[in-house]
Amino acid sequence: MPETSVSIDLPLAVDREAGEPMNAQLVAQLRAAMREGRLASGERLPGSRVLAGVLGVSRTVVTEAYEQLYAEGWLEGRHGSGTYVTDVVADPAPLPRPVPGAVDRVDASGMLDLRPGIAWIGALDTPGWRRAWRLASGMPPQQRQDSHGVPELRAALADYIRRSRGVTCPVEGLLVTRGATNGLDLLAAAVLRPGDLVGVEEPGYPRARAVLAGRGAVPVPCPVDEHGLIVDGLPDGLRLIYTTPSHQFPLGGVLPVPRRQALLAWARRTGALVAEDDYDGEFRFDVGPLPALYGLDPDVVVYLGTTAKILTADMGVGWLVGRPDLVGAVASRREELNDRTAVVPQHALRLLLERGDLDRYVRRMRGEYARRREVVARALGGLRLRGGTAGLHLVVEVPGPVAARVVRGAAERGVLVETLERNYSDLRRSGLVTGLVIGYGSAPTLADLGRGCEIVRDLIGQLDMTDGRDVIGADDGGG
Repeated sequence: MPETSVSIDLPLAVDREAGEPMNAQLVAQLRAAMREGRLASGERLPGSRVLAGVLGVSRTVVTEAYEQLYAEGWLEGRHGSGTYVTDVVADPAPLPRPVPGAVDRVDASGMLDLRPGIAWIGALDTPGWRRAWRLASGMPPQQRQDSHGVPELRAALADYIRRSRGVTCPVEGLLVTRGATNGLDLLAAAVLRPGDLVGVEEPGYPRARAVLAGRGAVPVPCPVDEHGLIVDGLPDGLRLIYTTPSHQFPLGGVLPVPRRQALLAWARRTGALVAEDDYDGEFRFDVGPLPALYGLDPDVVVYLGTTAKILTADMGVGWLVGRPDLVGAVASRREELNDRTAVVPQHALRLLLERGDLDRYVRRMRGEYARRREVVARALGGLRLRGGTAGLHLVVEVPGPVAARVVRGAAERGVLVETLERNYSDLRRSGLVTGLVIGYGSAPTLADLGRGCEIVRDLIGQLDMTDGRDVIGADDGGG
């Protein structure tokens, strides 16, 4: 059968006889169009029904393609408006991130990756780590997997959460996931209906916004300040709100106790659920890790965690904690979706927990990340920094045009950084905090980290802080 082509501003085509699925073909073509600038930042895409009709394919093909691009951060949904290209395409197309565990230095292209959300794996290859995987790989296969997860791991995780986060969770209220994002997706699949309004921090984690939109919900931006989510003024019509109270992503605020109490009172009054993503919760540098919000009201909070920031994203294990009846509903929905967490990594994590190896590693990494934070703070001294009390990244505030130019200039010098703006759903709002998000988790060494931050600092110093124009000459490549 010949290809079906479409001319909605772009030449899109699907080939039914190709070996690649039609939704994957569409994803690749749209991704290329956005990366190359043929689909501009802020441009609205046709609705899935319209595009499916023009292409002559089922709506599912287009919906699955859009969901994949939502998850990758290329697309965003706007309340009552449609699907749009995010501002991520304004930056140069990012080079692939190093595969965690594959190399212990920068990737083959020679780029130093200072983007957020990547844990350092240089200290991970320990005897305890190798022993856990060796023993786990020798476990006999299961005839049928428990949709809640390996029971022994659930017991070990419940004990770990009690020790590390100061809250008690019943084993029957704990489900093992593939990570925090997977947990949020399963929760959304179980409790949300198409068109439900869900609150997402603004700025906030783009992947969470994409996951919720992918389940048919309508994300509603909920502003944050230097302390985290602004609870006053939250709308009553939300079915769920996603928040990162222990270390707000990306601005780094810690939600104060009065706001936590107000948030829970709001949830009780409105009947909404609170999805608590414990982002970077283990790595605080000023005081011990803060108790999880879940411990204040387990009836309305669903607690999400992951090993991605503690160990490595390659492990692919996380957890969801909530009311046992709610967790049971999530597990049932999971069965319907045929979603599961690999058993070998579950046993490996169980062994790391039971033998105390994970606790020792977290203590060691808390010191490592504190040193890395100090390197970043020294290199960027004199600039306005946010979020330095916890986690794996800092925010440096600079005007938006400066941030965009620094991203481009740093890439030319072999350093990958991200703008803060890519974490907003609407850049037209007034009073936006703008700047750069500097991740210090993946730099191979402290020296590499310092070198990368000095490059960023030099670039900021070369730009006019009022409008982002170069103050160095055009002959120097400033444009």
